[in-house]
Amino acid sequence: MKLLQISNYYPPHIGGIEQVACDVATGLKGEVEQRVLCFHHEKGDVFETVDGVPIIRAGTFAKVASQSLSLSFGKLLKKTFREFRPDVVIFHCPNPFEAYYLKKQLKKYPACKLVVWWHLDITKQKVLGKFFTRQSRWLLYRAVKVVATSPNYIEGSAQLKSVREKCVVIPCCANEARISVDDEIRTRAEELRREYAGKTLLFAVGRHVPYKGMEYLVRASRLLDDKYAVCIGGSGPLTPELKQLAEGDAKVHFLGRLSDLDLKAYLCACDIFCFPSVTKNEAFGIALAEAMSFAKPAVTFTIEGSGVNYVSLDKVTGIECPNGDVEAYAAAIRTLAEDEELRRRYGIAARERVQALFTQEKFAEHVHRLLAEI
Repeated sequence: MKLLQISNYYPPHIGGIEQVACDVATGLKGEVEQRVLCFHHEKGDVFETVDGVPIIRAGTFAKVASQSLSLSFGKLLKKTFREFRPDVVIFHCPNPFEAYYLKKQLKKYPACKLVVWWHLDITKQKVLGKFFTRQSRWLLYRAVKVVATSPNYIEGSAQLKSVREKCVVIPCCANEARISVDDEIRTRAEELRREYAGKTLLFAVGRHVPYKGMEYLVRASRLLDDKYAVCIGGSGPLTPELKQLAEGDAKVHFLGRLSDLDLKAYLCACDIFCFPSVTKNEAFGIALAEAMSFAKPAVTFTIEGSGVNYVSLDKVTGIECPNGDVEAYAAAIRTLAEDEELRRRYGIAARERVQALFTQEKFAEHVHRLLAEI
């Protein structure tokens, strides 16, 4: 079998969709002939092999409404279809620009089977959403299978309503490389515990963009006393605004972009993992699953139609709060901080849930089953 994945970007570019594409490639390595076509963050095209998988990166010249634009993508896709002749295309969407060119090629190659990996609805960019809706209807109709990352998302997506009989659930996974721990990480975690001795250590990590909801965590911090340390990893366009919001609150520490070592060390050392995302743009929550694999209870918001509340279960693996309710979020943190046994129980349940549903091995099993059925 020849498999072509079409993704927005691909590692080392960081992102949830990119990681899923990589996990698919890793799970199938050596079993099918693969190619990945994606964007490159700079102008020039790049042809390289990553972990044995040929990657074609189309240079980009601009980004409009979160959509990368490329002068070469269409030509590279046409060439890939002509020379590689894929039996199956896995299209990671939303990506209206790539979808436009993919539709053209699929009309020329009717024997090629299409799998649409539906990561999220377009909810913010209204104009882009309308443009993509027309394309997505055609692609969903053409697809032999549609993959969503949780049953919640299938139920909550208006765009998937007409193709539910084609939909299958393949949850994202906590990749082994991203959750493995060695002695160096354990030593660093002990250093952090000493640094924050006497404090309940809260940890959050993610891009500083609106849907990640970091502002709600910063606001919740003001409702907590000085027995807490609120450590926030990552960066983004909202970082200056978040720092200004936290001004005068000594509990809040902005860590910036973390190395793998420090990320894992904070996950080992923290008492509670805070995941304050507030919209369906957070379709699953890979970072949440990874934190749960470290046996950490999570505090989340209810997000209708999102997989976040499928990953972490209220009063089983953590506490779920009404969306955007800062007081409830602070109260949930206090509840966990003041009850060590509850933290332990939720943490164990969190790890068990990841081991049962969200491992790399389980993910690979799902992907193999998917390809066997089409």
